[in-house]
Amino acid sequence: MSETASSEAFPALMPELAALIIEALNLDITPAGIAPDARLYGEGLGLDSIDMLEIALVVSKRYGFQLRSESDDNTRIFASLRSLADYIAEHRTQ
Repeated sequence: MSETASSEAFPALMPELAALIIEALNLDITPAGIAPDARLYGEGLGLDSIDMLEIALVVSKRYGFQLRSESDDNTRIFASLRSLADYIAEHRTQ
């Protein structure tokens, strides 16, 4: 996806991604309840490694690319909703 196309789609991506995470993990919050820069793993949203695997699976299905568990970038990618959305905007095929 081109940089222009990904930057145009980005404002809608964070609430869409937040809703996808909430649905996948059956969380009892609204998309607005996930702060863009709050940590997803551990402190912050309080997700664990199983939750992160579930997010990786739904992101892969929805956006058409694989997130690999062995990637050295996972800490950065899954740091927050914003960092995950940034990564998706750069790599999505759908």
